[in-house]
Order: sequence, then structure tokens, then C-alpha cells
Amino acid sequence: MKHLWGFNRFCQGERKYSLPVIVLACVVGLSGCSSVLSREYASVTPHSATPVAEGDSDTLRVESYQELVNALIYFIDQGEESGTIRFSGQSEDVKQRLDEACLEVVQEDPLGAYAVDFMKYSLTSIVGTYEADIQITYRRTREQVSSIVDATGASAIRGELSEALADFSAEVVLRISYFEGDEVYIRQLVREAYLSNPESALDMPDAEIFMYPQEGQQRIVEVLLTYHQPRQTLESQRNSLLRECARLTQDVSDESLDEKVSDLISILQEKSQYVAGAGNTAYAALVEGSADDQGLALGFSLLARQVELPCVVVDGQKDGLPHVWNIVETSQGYRHLDMTQEGIQFYTDHEMTALGYQWDYTLVPKCE
Repeated sequence: MKHLWGFNRFCQGERKYSLPVIVLACVVGLSGCSSVLSREYASVTPHSATPVAEGDSDTLRVESYQELVNALIYFIDQGEESGTIRFSGQSEDVKQRLDEACLEVVQEDPLGAYAVDFMKYSLTSIVGTYEADIQITYRRTREQVSSIVDATGASAIRGELSEALADFSAEVVLRISYFEGDEVYIRQLVREAYLSNPESALDMPDAEIFMYPQEGQQRIVEVLLTYHQPRQTLESQRNSLLRECARLTQDVSDESLDEKVSDLISILQEKSQYVAGAGNTAYAALVEGSADDQGLALGFSLLARQVELPCVVVDGQKDGLPHVWNIVETSQGYRHLDMTQEGIQFYTDHEMTALGYQWDYTLVPKCE
């Protein structure tokens, strides 16, 4: 679900900040609004009210440091370039608290770290209290912020990356909760997402990965994708590939799993040959006529998808070197299939391991 600029909930580490809670607490007559916004945890629901100072709809009122942090996050949440914060009661350390809060929001809050360049303020003393005029300079557009997508867990992250790669997008930005991964982890998920779309796996892009902040269980992860061919070329190749795939599979038998698999193997063998170092895409295999191990695996996977035959691409190793093959459903269950072999056979997990193949068992169906 894509987030609009104005969402009303934030998480930072194990904390959730929500300004509407302040208003809600005061409305129902609770004492000590700051206790509701404790830095431990607060579970809240969105509220349409805005925490304002009496008689001034453009001014937010705060009583504690945590409410000050929430107010700054609220301005960023709303995309405001300026705002006013009024401190309830007189305090001699207002400036210090403002400095600390601005630094925390820009460095530790995911959206602040991602979207804000810097914040500054001017402080005025007003009859026993203080009022701060906040100025916020952004380094992201509202469109960039509104495109941020929530994703928790490897499957969700991989799914969002897969959609971006299928669209040949140049950028994908994710807000990830309960996150303990690093750049290597995200890069591997990019690779897995790429291989999951055989019709769009036409140009593995270079990926630059940035995290905001660098540490924490909740972060915004920005993935910039640079392709080696123009988008128009990739879309044209995909269209040609899909047309050819539909033509090749129009007479595939629909009587049994094994007949489907046999037909697809024959089609790929007649259409393409294995050449180490050749193209590594389904386009190379099904249109150009020769491909390496990855190209053949992607080609077979695309043919199988065309006839609704369960099939995945396995990104592993053979004899210690990178190697790609398929797992396909047969009448005996899922089986490994390597289209680079001269004599095509089906193998169980145990048999493949004995032949020197290695792969991540958690990513693919078991072949028992």
C-alpha cells in the first residue's frame, strides 16, 4: 500500500510517535499527556484532529521533549516547509531541547533522514513561554515521499522489487519494519526478484542501495536501478519474447503434467542451444537461439508460465561455480531440471546434491 505524504503514524526503533494521541488524551481529560507518548510504545489509531495551541490553528503546542520530536515529525509528515511550536510553561533549556530534537529527527527518524536536508529555527519569548518558528529544507520531492511503500519481511521486499523490475523502474523506496539486514541482503533480494520475472529479466540492472538511517529496526531503503539498455528497447524485447513464447506453446499438450514438461523440453531444445558465455535471458534462448545456463532456465520458466506449469528458477552453484537451473512440477512431485545437460533427466534434492549442485533450500520447493 503506497503511503501518502500525510500519514499519521511513525515508528522509530521500538517507539511509535503519533501527535493525534496528544489531542485525544487531552480531550478525554487524561492527566499528563506526555505519559501517553512515552518513549516505550504507544499503539494508536489515526485521528483527524491536529495538536494546536488555543486560538491558533497554525501553531502546535508541546509540553515535553517527546512531544517536541513528534511535532517536528508531524511537520515533515505533512510536507510543511515551516511551522510554529509553542512550549507550555517556561523552561530555560528550550534551545537545547530544540537542538537535540532537530538532530534526532534528521538523523534517527527514517523519513527525516531520507527526506530532510536540514532544519533551523528562531526562538521568541512570549509572556512566560517560548515560541519557535521552524524552517525545514527538503532534499526529496513530495512525489518521492508519496511513493514510499511499506514492506516487512523478505517476501514483501522481494515482491516490491519484483514489481519495480517488471516495470523497468529506476527507483524503489521501501519503509521496512523489524529490519536487521544490510546492503548485501537487499542486493540478494534484487537478484531473486529479477529471476522471478523471466519475461522482464532482460537486463540485470546495477543497484545502488542507501539506508535511512544506517541502523535501527525501522528504516527507509532506497534502491536505485541503472539499466544498460534503454527502457524502450527492453519493452520491445519483452513484447517480441511474449509473442514468440505464445507461438511456441500453442500446441502444447494439456493432458498431463509429464506431457507438458516433455513438450516444453522439446520446444526449448529445438529452439535454442546451450552456449557458455552466450546471452543470459529468455530472449536469448527463445528469440536469438542460443543462451547460457541462466538464459535456458529463464526460457524454460517462461514457457512453463505460458502453459500454467509450476516452475521456478534456481540460482545456485555447480561444482562450486555459479549455475542456474529449474525446478518443475511432475507427476512424481517437484524435480530439478538442468537444461544444460546433454541427457535431460529429473533429480531429487538428494540426487542433485550428490552431483555437486548447491542452492538455498528455503527459496524453492522441496524435491523429495
